[in-house]
Amino acid sequence: MNLELPEQPAWMALGLCSQTDPELFFPDRGGPNHDAKRVCSGCPVQTACREHALAHETRGAGGWGIWGGMTYEERQRELRRRGRGGRPGRQRKDTAA
Repeated sequence: MNLELPEQPAWMALGLCSQTDPELFFPDRGGPNHDAKRVCSGCPVQTACREHALAHETRGAGGWGIWGGMTYEERQRELRRRGRGGRPGRQRKDTAA
């Protein structure tokens, strides 16, 4: 079986995450994510990464984890804020706006 993988956007090679242990960006659910967010905050492609994640939001591959400095839950809230869906869910007290 020959599976063709989609080509990655060019900006991905410029991401600081490409120079970092990938496991940092996929902590156990509810696990610490501040180190990954710190890497993202200094990344030159953070906005492109975030917009890519929001445009391709899924729960499967790429759905979980930190993308563009946002967790899955934060991306879902952003999608709802933008009126583009997002999965309804509970809002944590410490992140309620």
